[in-house]
Amino acid sequence: MKYNVAGGQRAKILLVDDRPENLLALEAILSSLGQELVSLRSGEAAVDAAITDEFAVILLDVVMPGMDGFETAAQIKQRGRAPGVPIIFLTAAGDPELAFRGYAAGATDYISKPFDPWVLRAKVSVFVELFLAGQRLDAVARLSPLLSAVEEAAAGLASEGDGLDRLNGAIAGLRAALDEVTPPSPGAAPA
Repeated sequence: MKYNVAGGQRAKILLVDDRPENLLALEAILSSLGQELVSLRSGEAAVDAAITDEFAVILLDVVMPGMDGFETAAQIKQRGRAPGVPIIFLTAAGDPELAFRGYAAGATDYISKPFDPWVLRAKVSVFVELFLAGQRLDAVARLSPLLSAVEEAAAGLASEGDGLDRLNGAIAGLRAALDEVTPPSPGAAPA
């Protein structure tokens, strides 16, 4: 698990634009969030990344050569590892029809360029926080079977000689799971 400078978990944010200067601008705007930014220059590469990785949010240019943003979004929704990933379309094209098309393709938001960097950062930050909260909830859900194992081992202590060993093993498993959920203390080395 990766952690940011503040000691919390880090999420991946996918940035997709065929123009390197646009990717550089997005990286500059979003770098202060302390998350892992993955920049790609084609829809095909974005689909491949979404199949292998899980992203908190995807910022996707609409107009790209080859696979455009709409087709890319549709492919990510169909084939991606997390089909519910929020997608924010970014475009310089001012046609209102494109916004409707974007929402129909599964966009969570649609922002026209030039955009306010503060607004974009705030929107991305909300999606990152929601993603990380979901990750923490998933981790807590995985603790339930470990807690049951601890309770079972504790109940068997009186009747079995190896109960203490089982209890210690269950406690070690529970501690490892809790360490995954709990951010490191300040000053601790990142995982």
